[in-house]
Amino acid sequence: MKPAVAAIFFLPLLFSAASLYGQAADSMRVHDPVAIRQDDTYYLFCTGPGISVWSSGNLKEWKREKPVFEAAPTWAPKAVPGFKNHIWAPDISSHNGLYYLYYSVSAFGKNTSAIGVATNRTLHPESPDFKWTDHGIVVQSVPNRDLWNAIDPNLAFDEQGAPWLAFGSFWEGLKLVKLDSSLLAIAQPEQWFTIARRQRAPFLADADPGDGALEAPFIFRKNGYFYLFASYDYCCRGAKSDYKVRVGRSEQITGPYLDREGGRMDEGGGTLVLAGNARWPGLGHNSIYTFGGKDYFIFHAYDMADNGRPKLKVSEVEWDSGGWPVVKQDNLE
Repeated sequence: MKPAVAAIFFLPLLFSAASLYGQAADSMRVHDPVAIRQDDTYYLFCTGPGISVWSSGNLKEWKREKPVFEAAPTWAPKAVPGFKNHIWAPDISSHNGLYYLYYSVSAFGKNTSAIGVATNRTLHPESPDFKWTDHGIVVQSVPNRDLWNAIDPNLAFDEQGAPWLAFGSFWEGLKLVKLDSSLLAIAQPEQWFTIARRQRAPFLADADPGDGALEAPFIFRKNGYFYLFASYDYCCRGAKSDYKVRVGRSEQITGPYLDREGGRMDEGGGTLVLAGNARWPGLGHNSIYTFGGKDYFIFHAYDMADNGRPKLKVSEVEWDSGGWPVVKQDNLE
């Protein structure tokens, strides 16, 4: 999610009276969707006040659930002065009997940002074990110190099972940092990598993200490779959005991630996966999962038939003979 405008633009779009009673995926107004399945229920988490939550039995019809946070996490206003509980770009994972929900807290237009994490023993709201416990900041970007932005988290595990957090946007691109075994803090000694970028930006000001429009990393392991998906160009502009998704792959989670032609994503490379069209001019901020033996690509797209509002898209993924993802586009016509 671009730090300057997205939360303001989409606050009135994410909540409508009709959405409280269930909606078809193609009519849902969502931004930055991620998903997970517990038992027979899929849960979708996305940008919104307190983190928006939806549930579904089939990935097609969705019911709105209560947000994760009724009030802003107590640490957030201190990290980001003026924060109003509009939380960006969550990421959901299950590990060792707990659900881990990473999320982004950010100021507008500058890299005053932080990634927090909350845990829960279950995602079923009716369960007596249902309770979100917030653990505070995992990663923080500070003006006049960092040329990266602590938003758009994604948890992934390397070939030895060690946890890593990918994140970032604009400035000098997407970062990867190793977490400790608790998944709640950076491992010591710290291990950091740049996994994708479009520019080298040693002199950019904190409030100037430059021309490196790149964000929303998502790492997916398949057939011996780690695939890094990322969103390029601009979201959050309705009909003027030109968001698109590119990918590279590596045998190691730390990279380098190479595109189909061998270009490095940390040097501006990336193979195109999805781009917009006349009906859906911009699309991106994807996640990808295997459910029931099939791979699904989950993302948002801006709908020209509805004044450029962001809609949920769930597409199946196939893999070509070279091992590269091919996303079905029958729902983008």
